[in-house]
Amino acid sequence: MDFCLRNKDMTFPISQLDQSVGVAGQPPHDEAEDWTSRHGAELYGIREWGAGYFDVNEAGEVTVVATINGKKISVSLTDIVEGMRERGMEMPVVLRVENLLDDRIRTLNEAFAKAIRDAGYRNVYRGVFPIKVNQQCHVIEEIANFGARFHHGLEAGSKAELLIALSHIQDQESLIICNGYKDSEFIEMGLYAVQMGLKCFFVVETLAEVPIIIERSRTMGVKPLIGVRLKLSTKVDGHWAEDSGDQSLFGLTPSQLIDVVDALKAADMLDSLQLLHTHLGSQIPNIRNIRSGVLEACRYYCSLVEEGAAMGYLDLGGGLAVDYDGTKSSSTHSMNYSISEYCADIVEAVLETLDSNDIPHPVIITESGRATVAYSSLLLFNILDVRQSERVELPKTLPDDTHELIANLKSVLENARVENLQECFNDAVYYRDEIAELFRHGQLGLRERALGDMYHRAVLTKIARLLPAARRVSQELEVLPELLCDIYYGNFSVFQSLPDTWAIDQLLPIMPIRRLDEQPDRQAILADLTCDCDGKIDHFANPNGPLRTLSLHPLVEGEEYHLAVFLVGAYQETLGDLHNLFGDTNVVSVRIHEEGGFEFAREFRGDCIFDVLSYVEYHPQNLLEKFRRTAEKAVQQGQISASVRKSVVDAFSASLNGYTYFER
Repeated sequence: MDFCLRNKDMTFPISQLDQSVGVAGQPPHDEAEDWTSRHGAELYGIREWGAGYFDVNEAGEVTVVATINGKKISVSLTDIVEGMRERGMEMPVVLRVENLLDDRIRTLNEAFAKAIRDAGYRNVYRGVFPIKVNQQCHVIEEIANFGARFHHGLEAGSKAELLIALSHIQDQESLIICNGYKDSEFIEMGLYAVQMGLKCFFVVETLAEVPIIIERSRTMGVKPLIGVRLKLSTKVDGHWAEDSGDQSLFGLTPSQLIDVVDALKAADMLDSLQLLHTHLGSQIPNIRNIRSGVLEACRYYCSLVEEGAAMGYLDLGGGLAVDYDGTKSSSTHSMNYSISEYCADIVEAVLETLDSNDIPHPVIITESGRATVAYSSLLLFNILDVRQSERVELPKTLPDDTHELIANLKSVLENARVENLQECFNDAVYYRDEIAELFRHGQLGLRERALGDMYHRAVLTKIARLLPAARRVSQELEVLPELLCDIYYGNFSVFQSLPDTWAIDQLLPIMPIRRLDEQPDRQAILADLTCDCDGKIDHFANPNGPLRTLSLHPLVEGEEYHLAVFLVGAYQETLGDLHNLFGDTNVVSVRIHEEGGFEFAREFRGDCIFDVLSYVEYHPQNLLEKFRRTAEKAVQQGQISASVRKSVVDAFSASLNGYTYFER
């Protein structure tokens, strides 16, 4: 990679640039006011998207805030990172805070309990966590252990996930919801669970599953617990809008629902049909969509009761959103409602529909995955190097013999205003191209060509600074901040640790974990270690709207500069791949204590090179033997000595056991 960290940081004279506009879409900062950690918190919007779990202290450090016995306890991320360093945990690291996971489970269950009390609802709430959202063992263990006090269960979408659920759920009031396609072996295991007293529901996704459930139940002599997944017509906003409504990939149509009812009636098993399942979609930003979907689901629930099904459980699936950008709006990466409002709207909609039909209130189930685990995990990584956007010092005056095209560029720079940005851009590009053409034909020298480029870049830089104040911005101007920004190279892989930022343009909050009491003066995008053109992050969540660049500090020699990517607990660890054979990162789980300290509850070493080579069907011992032969051949040819051969073979062997990421 072409790193340029040592470039001279030359800047334009202040008089030549309009300083009245803030950086990268941020509100202007009063230069007369000293920059404090409060400004740092506002710049990155941590108090908007942090949901009370993250903040900035007076020392300019990001803190994790846990509520323990009613007390808010803050711990600095910098202190946690220092603890990792002392324990030999290299960056990058996924940090999990167990207290936050516990608090999300508590918050959801207590909010539903309050909504049920306030509305006079005559049944209970049961939450289930979809294992696919984060399948990591210690995450599932924590959910099962802490969630047991609320009878919080698990949702399994495969045979492997069902085995996880069966080994972790011991409370007979907690639910196991089996979604996905189910073969005989899947159904057999679920029936064994029912036989042992667990509430394990088979949710019928396709008509083909019904005869298998009937046959296995009769053969084993176990009465199954059956649900049906219905495809609703309700459309939702957000990223998954196209997959909602009638175009949903999963669920039964109304006519297929009748076929299931008739098949169960014919088998004298309609009393096993006790659950209706619907799923509007993931990350639903608009509460009106949720309420509409619940009302539609309730109509089908009533119809199944009228058909003679036993019923008793209404599973409304997932959809509870996470406010990734802190806007508290109906934008794709946000939500225009609180958890309390979500719970209250669901309870009221169910009660309103069922009471009017004189039908007993069912157990309400939701499968909130994203909202349960997102806050509890963050990715920490260090910046390895920076390629700085070239900054130049322009001459105060131009020589009398300066070519008129360069003088014209200087005039464009001096006259650029918010009102004429597009015109100035067009002129700057034209003059730059004309200068390049004259240089190609030998009519301008190298120094004149360089000076023209300097003025051209100065014009673009000034335009970029003025963009936030412009009413309308063309597409070619909109990308200027990104084209002119620095590139900060991070010690991580987008594809392994943040796959949604690449695959579905997910916005995640990203910020430095310290120096927030210093004003950042660089604009940057992030590049990972993969040397892939897609291995970058160039869109950033912010309460003022998505940003194309991130405000960062210049590196200080001898000091690590750590960034954190927040809200990564949902899907990011599960979906990662081995692009460039970067494996799983180190993982640390901490638990914050009421006295204010914290402990490293768990530590998991990330993949070594030996591990990832095995995943792609290499046998590391065979590789070592092949390399040993190559080294021995070099000895025989007199290229190296036997003692050097030992050193290189030992180094190869040691590398097999090394971390796949950059190590200082």
